[in-house]
Amino acid sequence: MSPHVNDYRVFCGNSNLPLAREVCARLERPLSQATVDIFSDGEIRVEIGESVRGADTFVIQSTCPDANHNLMELLIVIDALKRSSAGSIVAVIPYYGYARQDRKVAPRTPITAKLVADLLEAAGATRVVSMDLHAGQIQGFFNIPFDHLYAMPVLLEHMKQSFGGAPDDLVVVSPDAGGVERARDYSKRLGAALGIVDERRTTPTLAEASVVGDVTGKVALVLDDMIDTGDTLLAAAEALREKGASRVCAYATHAVLSGPAVERVQKSPIEELVVTDTIPLTAAAQACTKIKQLSTAGLFAEAVRRIHNGDSLSSLFV
Repeated sequence: MSPHVNDYRVFCGNSNLPLAREVCARLERPLSQATVDIFSDGEIRVEIGESVRGADTFVIQSTCPDANHNLMELLIVIDALKRSSAGSIVAVIPYYGYARQDRKVAPRTPITAKLVADLLEAAGATRVVSMDLHAGQIQGFFNIPFDHLYAMPVLLEHMKQSFGGAPDDLVVVSPDAGGVERARDYSKRLGAALGIVDERRTTPTLAEASVVGDVTGKVALVLDDMIDTGDTLLAAAEALREKGASRVCAYATHAVLSGPAVERVQKSPIEELVVTDTIPLTAAAQACTKIKQLSTAGLFAEAVRRIHNGDSLSSLFV
């Protein structure tokens, strides 16, 4: 970074103010001054309220819904910092929007996750920090350093406090084949069994879920990187209960919770859905008795501190 500059600044957009404020509280420093609002015609207005010349700067902004507006806020703040002669500009993106568009899934379709990476670099970001990417290969879309953090320390601590006393009665379940490696990592650390829900579409409108692994009489912890509409997670929960799981709880880093997701969770067999604060909860999600939110502020604060000091982040990756 800039070893000759002893101070640093932490800015944010409007996508996740509570997380940005908590990160600054953990760092024992105020959130830096900036105006981020809109003109009367809807265009975004940004003005940096203090000197950043030569300083390390960090911008905390999730590109969650409204993803387009929040992404533009982030890009404009980065551009403002670049034009204010900031020594470095680290985009701290707790939730990386457009991550599911990481490859061409059909002819004549974009790879929007790569486009977002190009936009961040063009705006002036010198480093990116994010958490639990939907597709890990997105790190390779960047030509600048990318630090990929994991919510595992936060989620695993909750699992151990809630279920760690009886690992023989636990099974960590991936709701699809793509999340098996993630579920295996958690199961090893808990000393629990591993299960997989294999969902196959038998007709264009009908899917059949089968459970791989013994879940009979066990507490099933369904683990995913995000919950959006809830289709995948809830289908897995129903399949696990049908196969004899005594209880079903779910964990997801990013609580997108779009459409009827909150209502579906409330009516589902899931006893508790544990998520993090990479995306702020909607009013409906806050009111849902089954949804519990954990803080990732400690992880991001430590990442900011170590990047500024030039220290290793490797111990935060597990």
